[in-house]
Amino acid sequence: MTEEAALTGESSPVSKKRGVLPENTLVADRKNMVFMGTHATYGRARAVVTGTGMSTEFGKIAELVQSVEEEQTPLQQKLESFAKKLGKIIIGIVILIFVVEIFRSGLGIESILDSLMVSVSLAVSAVPEGLPAVVTISLALGARELAKRNAVLRKLSSAETLGAVTVVCSDKTGTLTKGEMTVREIYVDHDTIEVTGVGYEQKGEFLLNGRSLKKGEKPGLDLILRASTLCSNAILDGTKVIGDTTEGALIVAAAKLGLNKPELDKEAPRVHEITFSSERKRMSTIHKHEGDTLVCNVKGATELVLERCSAVMVNGKSVKLTEEKRKEILQANERMAHKALRVLGVAYRNLPDSKVDELSEDEIEATLTFVGLIGMIDPPRAEVKDAVRKCDEAGIKTVMITGDHKLTAEAVAKELGILKEGKVLTGAELDAMDDETYQKIVSDVNVYARVSPEHKIKIVRALKAKGNIVAMSGDGVNDAPALKQSDIGIAMGITGTDVTREASHMVLADDNFATIVSAIEGGRTIYDNIRKFTFFLMRCNFDELAIIGVFALAGLELPLTAAMILWLNLVTDGGPALALTMDPPGKDVMQRPPRDPNEGILHGRMASIIVTFILQLSLTGGLFYYQYYIAPGPLTPDKLAYARTMAFMRASLQELFVVWNCRSEKHNAFVTGFTSNKFLLGAVVVSMALTVFLLYFGVFGMVWLTNPMDWVIVFAASMTGLLILPEVFYGRKIWRWK
Repeated sequence: MTEEAALTGESSPVSKKRGVLPENTLVADRKNMVFMGTHATYGRARAVVTGTGMSTEFGKIAELVQSVEEEQTPLQQKLESFAKKLGKIIIGIVILIFVVEIFRSGLGIESILDSLMVSVSLAVSAVPEGLPAVVTISLALGARELAKRNAVLRKLSSAETLGAVTVVCSDKTGTLTKGEMTVREIYVDHDTIEVTGVGYEQKGEFLLNGRSLKKGEKPGLDLILRASTLCSNAILDGTKVIGDTTEGALIVAAAKLGLNKPELDKEAPRVHEITFSSERKRMSTIHKHEGDTLVCNVKGATELVLERCSAVMVNGKSVKLTEEKRKEILQANERMAHKALRVLGVAYRNLPDSKVDELSEDEIEATLTFVGLIGMIDPPRAEVKDAVRKCDEAGIKTVMITGDHKLTAEAVAKELGILKEGKVLTGAELDAMDDETYQKIVSDVNVYARVSPEHKIKIVRALKAKGNIVAMSGDGVNDAPALKQSDIGIAMGITGTDVTREASHMVLADDNFATIVSAIEGGRTIYDNIRKFTFFLMRCNFDELAIIGVFALAGLELPLTAAMILWLNLVTDGGPALALTMDPPGKDVMQRPPRDPNEGILHGRMASIIVTFILQLSLTGGLFYYQYYIAPGPLTPDKLAYARTMAFMRASLQELFVVWNCRSEKHNAFVTGFTSNKFLLGAVVVSMALTVFLLYFGVFGMVWLTNPMDWVIVFAASMTGLLILPEVFYGRKIWRWK
């Protein structure tokens, strides 16, 4: 028997035997082959080597991993598109104004230099210089926050991609489940006893009709656990099982009732063993009890064990096994099997005093007394069901992909809430479909069973072709190609293989599926914050472009110098923009559907940008024009400096007020509050103090505003930034920029 979970996803050890199989048999069903990288858990064998290196199944997986080409993340695609469109607009406007200025002022060297300065000022005013730096910082801060949630990113850009995920494809064994076989039900004395607890932790209860049973209360329960534990070769070391996982589950179940294997082995030493084989499908051990009594314990496939029984244990007594009782046992076995439980039948007999060596296997395993049935399964993790529910609320589809049998996969998926109305497909059924047929139904499939690495890549590609952003989690080598193909490959940090981690974008430090949901929430917050500061920079930069452009084309003095524009873009905008990256998540971050992958980074916000643009042009430009051209007094350099100071102060304070209405797409600053982001509050205060500092020391040729009424006018004109309410403008399609 071999453990093949890392290769095929099969949670239980697989029995191997000689024989010929069809050439197209799936890897998981090749019972006549053992594979490099898997582990022998039982028995002995000699084998012929049929492939080495890249010709092995692991080698083929390595080839698949190498052949997969990585794609840009949604954020990289959006920022690249955004930058190209913004660049074309800015270059076009700058060239236009440069040409107009030359024609207006002449072709002299001085005129050309002045025109060039105007054009450079325009470019400086329009280009959001801080965007690349702030994006990088935002992703880094987001990655740090995700690491605190046990989601370690291997690629910084993946932090944002998490927020766009629409489908999570998860491996079953070790990801949705513990990867540890656990006894769930025991059938003895016509009763079905429920066993609680998960994995190899020796914690749990035995419940009969809701009542907890203790050691000695039900003789049949004690007997079946004692017999199955003695008839096992696995070793329990704390919460780790050495040997066959099925036998490990039996030992753990007995320990929950207070029957520890080392003590049982001392009380009843083993004197003989008839090993398990795929032909026999059962195992027997003989033990010496008190008074030198020899007892044979047998466990194996229910039908084969039952064939050798002549009696059955009922309420602590051995009674004749009638056809009615035999039929009842087989019906109980079928009920447990339909729950995807792996069922073992357990029996025993007292042997005659003759030497065991003189008896044949058939003589030893004859006239047995049937004790009961034990049903076990690789159980789902306790927290996964809630995580799947959160995915549903967030509009994210959860898909289970496993190498296990269809019945097992279906039962686990139903228990977790993954399978409600969707379909279940096997690898063989997937192979029988052409790409066009599969593409039509891929959105309706929730569970895939008995799949190969090639199937997983096909599934991911089909989902991506439907416009989905796909996250794929896994731990085995067989998951590596699909992890690399997906938008977000998620590897298990504890049980995952090195190959899987190397192919992934993110590693779960706690192997917890619920951590994926937490990481998606963090990813959504990161993208929201990137949108917030992109929106803020666009609102603050294009209005400066308008002011400079209009005054330049009109042949008037410029309200702002190049140095002032640089200060506005790098200092006034920089701090608050960076603080927006640390904005806390919105309350509805996991109650709204995933964003449309084709949606632009400024989707739903162009109306607000245009309104801000108009206000800045009219108020800042109007304030400068009035102060310099209309207010009493000659047009002197001092008057120009005073007018520019008022325009600069108004533009600077406007941005520090506007930033508060950039925190939410649908709620204004008075709803979101002014203290929930302390970093933003601090950045605004510091930026405001630095701006006043410039005035006081006359930097950039500015002067102190001596008239108190001028301060009132500047503040009143700047406060209009708080009146551009997001809920009024959100979604209005004045201009749709994808």
